[in-house]
Amino acid sequence: MSLIGSIFKNQSPWGSSGPTGGGGNGSGSRREPPNIDELIRNIQNKINRFMPGGKSGGGKPIVLGLLILLVIWVLSGLYRVLPDEQGVVLRFGKYVNTTQPGLNYHFPFPIERVLKPKVTKVNRIDVGFRGASDSGRSSGVGEVPEESLMLTGDENIVDINYSVFWVIKDAGKFLFNIQSPVETVKATSETAMREVIAKSEIQSILTEGRSNIEIEVQEITQAILDEYGSGIQITQVQTQKADPPDQVIDAFRDVQAARADMERSKNEAEAYANDVIPRARGEAQKILQAAEAYKKEVVAKAEGEASRFLAIYNEYKNAKAVTQERMYLETMEKVLADIDKVIIEKNAGSGVVPYLPLPELSKKKVTN
Repeated sequence: MSLIGSIFKNQSPWGSSGPTGGGGNGSGSRREPPNIDELIRNIQNKINRFMPGGKSGGGKPIVLGLLILLVIWVLSGLYRVLPDEQGVVLRFGKYVNTTQPGLNYHFPFPIERVLKPKVTKVNRIDVGFRGASDSGRSSGVGEVPEESLMLTGDENIVDINYSVFWVIKDAGKFLFNIQSPVETVKATSETAMREVIAKSEIQSILTEGRSNIEIEVQEITQAILDEYGSGIQITQVQTQKADPPDQVIDAFRDVQAARADMERSKNEAEAYANDVIPRARGEAQKILQAAEAYKKEVVAKAEGEASRFLAIYNEYKNAKAVTQERMYLETMEKVLADIDKVIIEKNAGSGVVPYLPLPELSKKKVTN
């Protein structure tokens, strides 16, 4: 029965149930009109039966409950981003912005939601080999020749294994600009490594050139990822192994040994040259200095003799007899100074017998 029907149950619009017979004259008592206040009161009572909380104030608990639910829904938009995370806000599934660590707010679900990837976690990708955890084996390292074998600039083949370490730099770009971050980093780093190896010689790759190769590969890989807008930061490229292929490693070691012998012989020759050449240069310099000194001595002596000759010649022109006598005496002084002699005066007499000291001459000869 409807609500209105129940209100007007057993009531006529004219206040009675119908005409009553009697009296034989066909006339009944006149019915009074309905009470409006009572009618409204009955309607209110019927409505209150369908509302929780009683007859009066039944709508207030519902409104209060709705307000509490609304407040809880609004407060559910608060979220916290940890120091090692970034918050990526999505509005109806579309990227809106990136939030930094701390307390933040977004429109509650289902309008917006937040993804919080770890941005300080260092991820590692191995190229050319797989570790025990990657290959599913209990121990050891599995080689991947299709990744590790590369052609060098001097047309040799090198077997190189390396690892790439990376972190998330921009969480929004990382989640929405690239589909497979791990495969992207792996393919990009392998491309960069092949490019660098193709420009390098095998001797440099196997010895002192590894650090330069790692730096160059890191720079090229980072440039490609930045061009993709990947939001990834390459922190390090580390070479694990760089050797010739197993098929030629014995021959390569023989070549390395021969090259080492060559380097050793070269170093010994350089050491000998460094010892002999300075001494030879010193001797040559000594001879040059002695020759220069002898030259100066001879020239000075010749100049002195010429000057003396000119002086004597000038004196000779002025006084010939005196000059001749002087030259004779000087000459005899030089000649007689170095010989044994006995000087006899002219007036000593004619009875003096010349004496030749033979024993003294013999002693002097033996001494000399």
